Amino acid sequence: MLRVVGRGAISGLRQPLTSSVRGIQSKSTLLPLSSRDTSTPTQQHHQQQHGMKVRSSVKKMCDGCSIVRRKARLYVICSKDPKHKQRQG
Repeated sequence: MLRVVGRGAISGLRQPLTSSVRGIQSKSTLLPLSSRDTSTPTQQHHQQQHGMKVRSSVKKMCDGCSIVRRKARLYVICSKDPKHKQRQG
């Protein structure tokens, strides 16, 4: 018992499916490619500035480092190398 279905019946079934798919599409797919953020996480990493290291005990790392107490915390500020910045806490 093989049933033959005409093209009209199949195309009638496909229309509701495509209309529901259009409703599911996110807004980001509807935006033009130029406005999408296509940068990778590694590219974004290079744009960020260095923060402070947070340590339980801070130490001077070079001659340019100086220990400063602000807002009940100890900070190490370095004039020679910004990577030496530290905060206790």
